[in-house]
This record gives sequence, C-alpha cells and structure tokens, in this order.
Amino acid sequence: MKRPPASLYAVATLIAALVAVACTTTVPETGRRQVNFLDPAQEASLGLTEFQKMKQTLKISTDPAQNALVQRVGARLSKVMPVPNAQWEFVVFDDPTPNAFALPGGKVGVHSGLFQVSQNEAGLAAVIGHEVAHVVARHSGERLSQNALAGAAVAGAGYLLNKDDRNGAVPTALLGAGALVATKAFSRGQELEADRMGAIFMARAGYDPRESISLWQRFAAWRNKNASGGNTPQFLSTHPLDEKRISELQHYMPEALAEYKG
Repeated sequence: MKRPPASLYAVATLIAALVAVACTTTVPETGRRQVNFLDPAQEASLGLTEFQKMKQTLKISTDPAQNALVQRVGARLSKVMPVPNAQWEFVVFDDPTPNAFALPGGKVGVHSGLFQVSQNEAGLAAVIGHEVAHVVARHSGERLSQNALAGAAVAGAGYLLNKDDRNGAVPTALLGAGALVATKAFSRGQELEADRMGAIFMARAGYDPRESISLWQRFAAWRNKNASGGNTPQFLSTHPLDEKRISELQHYMPEALAEYKG
C-alpha cells in the first residue's frame, strides 16, 4: 500500500496544533493553561453514568458513623468547590483499601478503608478536597486530550523516521516509550496540582489545611508498612513520591492558610 506523503503528516500536525490552541483553558486557582478537547457537559454525563454503575456493582457501606462523617465533610466542601451544575453525592463503599475518588458531575466515592489513614474529619476533608480538585481542574479530559496528541505525534514522527528504514520499528518504539514517560510525568503534575487545590478548598470550608501534610505523612507510613515489593521509580509512576508531594504542600501552604478562617 502506498504511504501518504510526508506533507500530509505536516498538515495533520498543524491542524492538531491549531485545535490544541483553540481548546486551551485555564485551571482555577493555579492559573495553569491546559488543553482539553472534551466538553464539560460531556464529562459530567460520563461521570454520572459511571457512578450509577458503581453503585449497582460495588458494595455500599452501612456503617452509620462513617457515612455521617462523609456526609458532613461533603456538605461543607460542596459549598466551596466550583463544580458547575454539580449533582453532589457522597457514597461510602465497603472496600478495605485506603482510597477515594471523584467523578465529573459531583459524584464522590470513599472507601471504608480510608478511615484508617484519614483518622479525623480534617484528614478526610483533605482527601475529598484533593479528589474533587481533579474534577475542578478537569484532569480526566485533559489527560485524554494529551494522550490523543501524544499518539498523533508518535504516529507522524514514526512515519517520517521509518519511511526509508526497514528497521524503523526501533525508533518508533523509542518514541512511544518517550511519550509514555511524558504522560506519566503529566499525571504526576496533575496529582501535585490537586494537592495544592485541595488544600485551598478544605481551608475555605473551615478545615486546617496543614492537616493535608499530616495526611500524606500517614499515607507514607501506611505505604511503607504495607509495601509488598520495591518502590516504583518516580519517573515511571503516575503519582509523585510521598516526600515530593509533602514538600510541595509545604511550599504552597501559606497560600492555603490565607484562605483559612478557623
């Protein structure tokens, strides 16, 4: 099959660049510019649909104390977190892993295992604030957009490198590996941004943002205690190392404390 001329790939790259510029928005609180192809309403619809599926397939906790605490924290945070047209819902899932998540549209899930690490109301607010910060910053749509751009760049560059090379699979593979590392680093940047924004949100809701530092210190202790093997190198991890995120939170803490009226 005859390959398209290189000029076609140049045109495609230019079009992709123009689309990226047209779809550039600003992340609240941090002012960072991002590329996001998805429509906010589309993101919210996807989040609502996925959360409904989760409630039908995952076990929901009936622990009255845990549910009351999550509802109380959620009620306070939802007043200060800017999620347009949010249909707020906070659900505790019966899962021993210390985790939580938020989906576009205002849907938040908390694992029952999280309480062993959050330990107090402010610690729980730090986690929920972090997770909803991902929604406020529209990180999921941004990641999808970045992956699409990275895939297009690898395909185009791979063609140009390989058109006269029978062993072209090697440079293409190297390009793919480079794109993988770049997107993982991008995810780590999103996590640090959500830490910063989450501390601001919990402060506005009346929780001491310094508890977010204590929270991640407890997470580090839990991770070290429950580690089942060597740590993943930071450059291949989608989450920053505990020391890095604690250091970044300490750096931005004056910004969050300025919002704290407690």
